[in-house]
Amino acid sequence: MPGSDIPKSELFDMVYFDKWVHIGMFGLLTLLWGYAFLKTRMSSVKLFTQIAVTVIIYGIAMEFVQKYFAYERSFDITDILADICGSLIAWYVLIYTYKKQKVV
Repeated sequence: MPGSDIPKSELFDMVYFDKWVHIGMFGLLTLLWGYAFLKTRMSSVKLFTQIAVTVIIYGIAMEFVQKYFAYERSFDITDILADICGSLIAWYVLIYTYKKQKVV
């Protein structure tokens, strides 16, 4: 939904609320996808990196879809940066958890 359609509320008055939503959504997407593999034999740093890169590419692609195909949506480079930040934070959490799990 376009930012202009978000209802006015104190909750949504937070500075850069939209960017925090992007960080949360793409971080959660990366975490949930990676968590599905965390306790399997397939889990590895390489796999978690591939997941994070795939989520980042998806975020970039969605911005271009908004630019060229979506009505009342726009391309925003800062949304891409927020998507990348969310995915990288989740990637770090997955790697940390994976390595900690291997030690135990």
